[in-house]
Amino acid sequence: MKTTDLIIYLGGTVLAGSFLYILWSYFKGLRDSPRELLLLFLAKIMEYIAYGSANLSFVLFLSSDVGLGDISAGSYIGVWSMTITLTTMFIGSVADAIGIKKTLLIGTIILLLARIIMPFTTNIYLLTLFSFLPLGVGIAMMGPVLSVGIKKFTSPATVSLGFGLFYTLMNVGWAGGAWVFDYVRGIIGAKGGHVQLLGHSVSAYQMIFLVGFFCTVANLFFVLLMRDGVTYECKTPPKAAPNSANSGRSLKAGWDSTTKAARDTWNIIRVVFAEKPFWTFLFMLGLLIFVRFTFYHFHYTFPKYGLRVLGEKVKIGAIFGVLNPVLIVFLTPLFAAVFKNVRSYIMLLVGTTITSSAIFIALLPDRILQPLMDTWFSELILTRWLNIAPESQQPLVLGLVIMVMIFTIGEAIWSPRLMQFTAEIAPKGKEGSYIALSALPFFAAKFVVGPLSGWLVATYTPEGAASYPHHYMVWIWIGGMSFISPLGLVIFRKLFTQAEHRKEQEALLV
Repeated sequence: MKTTDLIIYLGGTVLAGSFLYILWSYFKGLRDSPRELLLLFLAKIMEYIAYGSANLSFVLFLSSDVGLGDISAGSYIGVWSMTITLTTMFIGSVADAIGIKKTLLIGTIILLLARIIMPFTTNIYLLTLFSFLPLGVGIAMMGPVLSVGIKKFTSPATVSLGFGLFYTLMNVGWAGGAWVFDYVRGIIGAKGGHVQLLGHSVSAYQMIFLVGFFCTVANLFFVLLMRDGVTYECKTPPKAAPNSANSGRSLKAGWDSTTKAARDTWNIIRVVFAEKPFWTFLFMLGLLIFVRFTFYHFHYTFPKYGLRVLGEKVKIGAIFGVLNPVLIVFLTPLFAAVFKNVRSYIMLLVGTTITSSAIFIALLPDRILQPLMDTWFSELILTRWLNIAPESQQPLVLGLVIMVMIFTIGEAIWSPRLMQFTAEIAPKGKEGSYIALSALPFFAAKFVVGPLSGWLVATYTPEGAASYPHHYMVWIWIGGMSFISPLGLVIFRKLFTQAEHRKEQEALLV
């Protein structure tokens, strides 16, 4: 048996066994939760398969099918992404007013209507009004409501298990979405590949959107199986509230609650914006925006870059969309256990440094990666997994895979700690307001990152060029901007350490 075969069989068995053990550990702790929790998790997987596959397709679809240029497509998606962030801020109040099931049902129906339009039109105005805008609203409704549901369907002792499984299955969904992206493109063909469906010529990207539609149909089935008003009550079996509990709730109540949330949010912004600690808080989180936007580039810049530089037949989705979430599933709980006593600042600094440094691996010349060619490692990655022909740019692809591996190690260190650190440094009694407004730097920066994404591919990997001698500049820009985050953590170390010490002193006084 060849070394590669032995690694595949043994490694696959170990990974599969470890994954099943992780799932079993979570489900064992959550066995007393109502069936609605399982239905939420199933809905989570289906939604992320649909969203993950579409996310990789959006800019490609807007350029190849709709006809937008690289910069226009990048700007369009950047603005659309902002609508999701903005809408999400007000959705929680709707769930409070009309209940989880009704909110999920409305969100799922909106997604169904949005996703059935995309496969059958390329008119940008119809797509904007009837697909992208409702799609943004539907996605914004599904995300926070799923989190609220986990809180309601678990006990205080098991809520961390619920969110741990939530995060694990979310990454499974992302990986599934990237697999769908590559699989459909492989069957239909990406550029110029079309199939006839109901009298319409449907492209590969439109077929991917149609797969998302059927995932949403499955979601509708899961939501309909839920019971209204179910909560988890400690020391008693989970039970559904009487029908009258939600009888007074209506869509009007949801709208009233949403408008009230908008007014309350504006009042919070006015008060908090006048406080100096808030600007310090926002500045610290703003420093971490640069490393967070590497994910934006992997989802929207990398697909075009990969198809143009590496070729249409390369599994672009697998290189990041499958490899990254699969590694995250195993690395995050491992690092959380090993480094649980390490300060958040240290974890942020080490993790962002590793993540940012990894980007520059894509700049390594072929001669440095050549010793890895014709080894079991290159055979495993290039031949067995990605099925790349020898004449393709194998050293570059191998370098990108290694980059994603090391990038993910860094992500598994810093990403979970970012949420914890945000809660840690928020002033006592104002945690909710500060955490809600912590999305503002990310929201504002999308004005820049969307057009930048389009500009990078248009400048260094232009459509139709015979070759791309300066494609490496894409990674210099992404890596250079990402490195601002760890550099900022070093320069403004006192701000971060003082915030941590202040929270420790507050905890001692309680």
